[in-house]
Amino acid sequence: QVQLVESGGGLVQPGGSLRLSCGASGFTLDYYAIGWFRQAPGKEREGVSCISSSGTTYYADSVKGRFTISRDNAKKTVYLQMNSLKPEDTGLYYCARNKGRYCAAALDRTNYVHWGQGTQVTVSS
Repeated sequence: QVQLVESGGGLVQPGGSLRLSCGASGFTLDYYAIGWFRQAPGKEREGVSCISSSGTTYYADSVKGRFTISRDNAKKTVYLQMNSLKPEDTGLYYCARNKGRYCAAALDRTNYVHWGQGTQVTVSS
């Protein structure tokens, strides 16, 4: 069955970096766009970034210039490199499989049908 497993979260100081990984199994990663979302306590889950099957990328305004999404289809993994982290980046980060190849409505969670369990990112001094 379709599985997505996130890893790489942790505690980091403001200004620091983390790289999240999303391992995919049970489907051909090459054919799908993958998105990253996050949810802070008491807040709605929000879209962070998306990468299409061809490598086109999309970012929320709040992370543009700081986060970079990439994919390695051979390794069945999608990455989220997060630099210059801020306390407001704290949350549970999820990866999700889009309904198709493209990041249509890239940051709208209703376009995603399979989700991982999440990895916690905490930015604090």
